[in-house]
Order: sequence, then C-alpha cells, then structure tokens
Amino acid sequence: MLVSVALPQRPWVGDDPLEELRGLTTTAGAIAVGGVLQKRDAVVPGTYIGRGKLEELKAEVEAQDADVVIFDNDLSPAQVRNLEKATGVKVIDRSELILDIFATRARSVAARLQVELAQLEYALPRLKRMWTHLSRYKGGIGLRGPGETQLEEDRRLVALKIRDLKNRLGVVQARKEREVRARFEEHTVSLVGYTNAGKSTLMNLLTGAGVLAEDKLFSTLDTRTRQWRLADWGKVLLSDTVGFIRDLPHHLVASFKATLEEARQARLLLHVVDAASPGAEEQIQAVNKVLDELGCKDKPTLLVLNKLDQVADVSRLHVLEKHHPRSVTISNAKRIGLEKLQDAVIELLSADFVEAQVDVAASNGKILAYLAAHADVLRQKYHDDRVLVRCSLPRFLVRHLHEPGVEVKLMKKNGEGARLKRRE
Repeated sequence: MLVSVALPQRPWVGDDPLEELRGLTTTAGAIAVGGVLQKRDAVVPGTYIGRGKLEELKAEVEAQDADVVIFDNDLSPAQVRNLEKATGVKVIDRSELILDIFATRARSVAARLQVELAQLEYALPRLKRMWTHLSRYKGGIGLRGPGETQLEEDRRLVALKIRDLKNRLGVVQARKEREVRARFEEHTVSLVGYTNAGKSTLMNLLTGAGVLAEDKLFSTLDTRTRQWRLADWGKVLLSDTVGFIRDLPHHLVASFKATLEEARQARLLLHVVDAASPGAEEQIQAVNKVLDELGCKDKPTLLVLNKLDQVADVSRLHVLEKHHPRSVTISNAKRIGLEKLQDAVIELLSADFVEAQVDVAASNGKILAYLAAHADVLRQKYHDDRVLVRCSLPRFLVRHLHEPGVEVKLMKKNGEGARLKRRE
C-alpha cells in the first residue's frame, strides 16, 4: 500500500503523485495494490498522517490484504513504530526503499561497500524499534534489562562496522581519485541526470559500450568510462554515472562520492532529462541540488532533453527549451538530434581552447612531442637552435609547458600575446 503526503515545502510533482513511488516499488520487486493521498500544512508528530487518514489506511491495508506500507516521505523511528502498531504490517519510508533498491543492484565491490555504509548509517538511529519485544528498565548498573543490553551491543557493533566501512571506502575513493587524475590530459565528459532519463542508452548509442540499459530506476550504479570519437575533432572519455532522484538519502550521496568522482572531475557534464515527464523541471532541480552537494554547481553543463518521440505536449518542451537555452533536444529511441548533440559538445569543449606561441629549443623533444600529441599545431618556424610553434590547445594543458628554457605566449584576438612566466 502506497502513501504520499503533500506538504507546503514538498508538493506533489506531476499529474500522478504516486507515479514515481510506484516505479520505485516495482523496481524493488513489490506489487502496488493501492494508494492513499493526503495534503497537510504540517505533519502529525506521532503518525505523520492525520487520524482520519490513518483509519482509512488501516481499512485499505485490510481490504487489499497488503503486507507492507510504503511512504513517499521520510519517517522518524517513532512514526514508523506507531504506524506499524496501528496498521499491523511493516512500514518503510522512501529512503529505506531507495536503499533497498541500491542494495539489490550493487554489483561491484565499491558499490556494495557504499550501499552497506548508507544502510548502516540509516539504521543506527532506528535500532531501538527492533527490540520492542524485550524488557527494558531504567536505572544504573545491574538494573538494565536484556533488551537494553542487546541494544547497546548492537549500537556498538554497528558503529564499529561503520568505521570499518569508512576506512575501506577511503582507500577506494583515494584509488578512484588517482585513476581520474591520471586522465587529466584527456577531454572528459560525464553523463548525469535523473534516474531512468536514458543516460545508459545514450552512452551505448555514442560509444557502443554495451552497458546495461533497462526501463527501470537505478539500472546503473557503477560508473563506466568509454571512448567517444567526435567526428572531425578527436576522442573524449565519456562516463555513465548513477542516476539521481528527488530526496535522495543524504547518506547515499555521501557514501557514493567515490562512484561520482568521474562527474566531479569531468570537464563537461551532459545533464540528461526525460523531456516527456510532466515533472521534468522538478527533476532538473533535484539533480542540480545533488550536483551542488558534490561541488559541481559551476561546472560547464549541457542539458540534453531526451525522449522527444514520447513528448505528448510540445508546449511543455518549448518551455523547457526557453528556460534552458544551453540545451539540445534528442531522442535515443529514434536516434534524432545526436549530430546536434555532438556539435554542441565540440563547441563547449572548444570554448576553453587558447592559441599560444611556444618558443622552445629544437632539442627539447619532450615539449615538441607533447604539442604534437595534444595541440593543433598551426605553424612552426625554425631559427638557429630554436623552434617557434604556433598552436591551439586546451587552456588547462598550458601549465604542462612551463619548463626552463620554454617561453609561452597566449595570443590575443589582435595577434599580440601575453607572456606567461614559468612558475618557479
């Protein structure tokens, strides 16, 4: 049985308030048999929903013979306990449902560690309700009941396990950061976006990666990186990342920082959006919120409005395009707009290119080889034992040219350059 409560600070999104929760429930392997909706100005501290809605929920649970009640809101441990007592069935909230889905879909060692850490951090303040069947007495040493003793032991074990997982994840994250930094000289592009927006399908179309692409939420948990060859330009490294969702549990965002390292270090983000969804704008804002948490707020981003073939109301699409001028509209299914997407990516990656004049010794094979590999050499002039190279290259690579005996001049539009002094 699904339950969703609309609050002033958390209104319903789209025409069907239960659509996303129903999708999450199906992904988790359960069957939704009904739903209860309520609008409130404030939650009821004890049960989240009002007394009348609670009676309605009890009746629906009995009528549909439901085994579990799933809330589209985050509940406190006390609220869960009270709701379970009132309905007689298990009650879980949105965060617990998302964590369960992540746990079933985690395949790599890193993803499993990250999900386990998030689950334990979520469970720690909720351990108390697991021991309500055991006696507990207040008092000092020697007066505690077996339930409180067991609870303390569980809390200590969970805290130790969390510490161990954080240490192991620290090693994973450090290794991942080294891997990403090793690709610093490459042009890196990362796919981000709401879950089930079509990121994995797009990656398969652009790179032939063959990654799993299902019409399910969170089909991708592990980052994959493949080469994407842009016609008449060169190659970039394209990464597919885990999808985001509205109200993504904070513990999950924190623990998945290693997996999201690709997005944090990418030179360009392709924010893929399901343009056919009535809540597309809200999904964009939800993704931007998570990107902000990751420190990617100011990173160059291109909005990719996907599923053009499924858009029922074209006026909504026009509104999205007007609100987000830096965007392209595509359809993975019909392969529409992929060339336009490629052109937009080339334009954005080229925007940070500079034209430079490099004065280097003819014997400095290292710098000359570096320019041949990473720059577009426009012309070369030889004078005695020196070479004057005029080239175009990404601004972030200029610092690799700073060596003794090498003079670099960035060229302005009028043809004059600004001399760069070597950093001592």
